[in-house]
Amino acid sequence: MKKVRTVLGDIAAEELGFTYSHEHLWCSPPPSQKDRDYELTNYEASMQELKRFKEAGGESLVDASTLDYGRNGGKLKRMAEDTGVNVVGVSGFNKHIYFPAWITFDSIDQIKDRLVRDIEQGMDGTSAKAGFLKSGSWYNLIHPLEEKVTRAVARAQLETGAPIWLHTEAGTMGMEMLDILEEEGVDLTKVAVGHSDRNADPYYHLQLAGRGAYVQFDGIGKIKYYPDSIRVECIKNLLKHGHSDQLMISGDMGRQSYLKSYGGGPGFEYIIKKFIPRLLDQGITQEQIDTIFVKNPARWLAQF
Repeated sequence: MKKVRTVLGDIAAEELGFTYSHEHLWCSPPPSQKDRDYELTNYEASMQELKRFKEAGGESLVDASTLDYGRNGGKLKRMAEDTGVNVVGVSGFNKHIYFPAWITFDSIDQIKDRLVRDIEQGMDGTSAKAGFLKSGSWYNLIHPLEEKVTRAVARAQLETGAPIWLHTEAGTMGMEMLDILEEEGVDLTKVAVGHSDRNADPYYHLQLAGRGAYVQFDGIGKIKYYPDSIRVECIKNLLKHGHSDQLMISGDMGRQSYLKSYGGGPGFEYIIKKFIPRLLDQGITQEQIDTIFVKNPARWLAQF
């Protein structure tokens, strides 16, 4: 039986329970990101937000803060210990505007070797191992360095079995990123295409699902983009076409202004306390909710 790799060790897939499949607990993007609202480096605040998640009924959380985004495996391990929430960490990268200089000079296989070490030995000088891989692309294009990193991620996946999550800027280039992974021999049923709801195009979502990938919606509650009513209709579209086993939902609350413990909102509780009741009220079944938040994340992550 394959297991899920958390920062405290491997667990059975059945132990994962209710899961947010893309969030941020600790991150600090490089100085090139002038908006420091993205910086989550208050340990007590992040831990309290994670406790809010647990008290609302959450059991596991996937942290997507990458090597180029201020990842800290030690902090994630401590939060998992302090809260009792299963935390899954990542190895990989966000997008080219954040890449460290060594990405330019290292070969694809040298980058791959770094990723493999994070998964098999531990992240950031700790025993906390990464449980998935991440790569990303830019808005309506894939930068050459992003293609390079994506190929390194693909090769690390083939070596370790770790699942992959893709950052897509405003929901673009998902199909093209899948093309690169497929060229490298990756089984696309182990890949999740993130931020897909930022591109609220039902046809696009069906294209992704048709290739076997997981479709990740992670803008729930971000009304500044568009109301949740549009996300609900996109969710219903995937379910109607038989893709309930390929949909994952999270909040990607990666800003201080999104998190209650940092003084913002709607926070980690929003999906559990407000969005899921809305889905149920609008005709989505409890069985479908369990598939989206329990079964699908467990199946995606259980590759070890």
